[in-house]
Amino acid sequence: MSANKDGYTLDPVTFEVLKNAYVNIVDQMAEQIFRTCYSFVIWSRDFSSAICDTEGNTVMQGSGDIAAHVGTLHYTAQAVINKFGDDIHPGDTFVVNDVYQGGTHFNDTRIVRPIFYHDIHLGFAQANGHWADVGGAVPGSFNVNALDHMAEGLRITPVRVFSKGVYLSDVAELIANNTRAPDDIIGDLQAQAEACNLAEREICRLCDKYGVDVIQTSFAEVQDYVETLTRRKIEQLPDGVWETEDYIDVDPALGEGLIPIRMKMTIDGDSVHYDLSDSHPNTISTFLNCCYGGAFAAIVAGTKMQSPEIPLNSGFYRVVTVELGPKGSVVNADWPTPVAGFCSGPFEKIMNSVFELWAEILPERAMACTFNLEYLLIGGRDGRKEGRPYFMWYDWMVGGWGARNGRDGWAASGPVFGVQLGTQPFEGQERLAPVVTTEHELIVDSGGPGASRGGMGVEKGVTLTKAERTVVSYCCDRERSVTWGLWGGLPSIPHGVWVNPGTQGERYLGSLFSGVPVESGDVLTRPSAGGGGLGDPLERDIQMVCDDVREGYVSIARAETDYGVIVREVDADMAEYEVDQAATDVKRSYIRENRHAWLDEDGELIAAKYRSKELDKFDLVRQYGVIVDWGSGELLPKTTAQFRAMLKRRTAAHWQTPGHAKNETPTLRVA
Repeated sequence: MSANKDGYTLDPVTFEVLKNAYVNIVDQMAEQIFRTCYSFVIWSRDFSSAICDTEGNTVMQGSGDIAAHVGTLHYTAQAVINKFGDDIHPGDTFVVNDVYQGGTHFNDTRIVRPIFYHDIHLGFAQANGHWADVGGAVPGSFNVNALDHMAEGLRITPVRVFSKGVYLSDVAELIANNTRAPDDIIGDLQAQAEACNLAEREICRLCDKYGVDVIQTSFAEVQDYVETLTRRKIEQLPDGVWETEDYIDVDPALGEGLIPIRMKMTIDGDSVHYDLSDSHPNTISTFLNCCYGGAFAAIVAGTKMQSPEIPLNSGFYRVVTVELGPKGSVVNADWPTPVAGFCSGPFEKIMNSVFELWAEILPERAMACTFNLEYLLIGGRDGRKEGRPYFMWYDWMVGGWGARNGRDGWAASGPVFGVQLGTQPFEGQERLAPVVTTEHELIVDSGGPGASRGGMGVEKGVTLTKAERTVVSYCCDRERSVTWGLWGGLPSIPHGVWVNPGTQGERYLGSLFSGVPVESGDVLTRPSAGGGGLGDPLERDIQMVCDDVREGYVSIARAETDYGVIVREVDADMAEYEVDQAATDVKRSYIRENRHAWLDEDGELIAAKYRSKELDKFDLVRQYGVIVDWGSGELLPKTTAQFRAMLKRRTAAHWQTPGHAKNETPTLRVA
């Protein structure tokens, strides 16, 4: 085969057919896993698949993979190659979850099968799924208090689980019997293994039709194709350097204070480079750390969202490069640092920082901060069933996405961590665990105010029924580094879990804890944040604010406080409201003249007003930039200073206010 002018040897028709066939094969793998898995978590689509070449490079992802997985699967294939070398044979299948060899966290367990056509090794098929439990100190293996990875569960370095087609049940059972759900683990392992078998069969079918040489050539050329497309897009953009920072809430070992994730992005010609080496230089004393695989995946996912038309494989990784700095940092953790919470910690901070930087380059795609991924895990013994088996109630919520340029953010949507994660049906949860959902509704006023409003978050409440020896754990963040607005937009609301709210036994647990005992009859409630607002909320069309009140998205009180719009109720039963234009003009003028000063008011005085219920959490976060312990009302002075500095940079600097300079804001569309 001779190369054409673009360097490709395949004819365009064959190339397109094979390129799309590979996407289809990975999607078939996903369907195989979905229909044959055992655990509720994987059935809710917390899985991804890929085809890799003989060097481990990703040939193709599917159309519905988890963002946090896609930038790591090539590392896993390379880990198998590095471990076994030439000792890889037809019918072999390997299992690995090692975060220190490019993985994400130990729950994300990968099944890797070499693809052979007769005796010719063509590459690898890989299926990654989030196993609901991999051992460790707490059900679900999300141990906030872990001092090292041993407390998080099994670390599985590459190991053979099928040898030349023979199932090694002793190896599989050794792994499964060190978890709290061995039957689910075996079932999920076999579902993932069969998905890899499917991929091998389909690739061999293509070899029969097109010839093995054509398939090998196409594996290389689809990567070259993605590289070329990506470089052509980047080279059309201006060269330059852009910087920002976001925060993890706290390192408990250091006391209160936000932990910085700093990012510098450089576009030079036809490539883009990210540098995170100026981030917090040490790992933190919880599991909200990230190894290189997870950090790289966040960069890839955030950048890829700027170019949804480009397929994803290792060709993309040739254009997008990352510097994480020395090992041992919060974004480049090394052995034996715990990292189970990477998804709620550095990962989403990195993704949202990528969104912010690209908003300066492609303002038409601008989006404010999106709600933070969160997991609530309740585990113990199920008193409803004979033998009181272990149960694990494993729940994540939808929330609000950031407002976009000219459009409000999506409400009640999956996290950027994994957009296609399914909302778990309550009926299924209640059948599998003694936990009953008592409320699940949009939170009024949770969308960050702006010229474009952030999407709405959700409140969920549950009650434990016949649960014995039960503990609850929560993996989240942005209780203090609250989901921020952009270009003048305001933040959303803080995360956090309450137990038995409104009773004498009310307790606030916060957004990060493990192994807290709970009992039958206990009620737990928690919000997911909305998205941050984009653009000055005083520039939002007043009729749109009135419409938000009519729809129940914004309260009359917050319409006045956040948007300066005075809405009068005409007939609530008929959803009839009207705007007092004269009063609105006065209110908006008052807010413009005073809002900069509010961000400099004494933090302790504001916290005291929160404790006395003169102010609420919306007032503290949006008007005063004050962060407190949301349970006790105690001021967090260092956190408040950092949050205010962030709010002034991202938000106040873009307000048009008499006597204050305004940063240049890219052109905003009308929402």
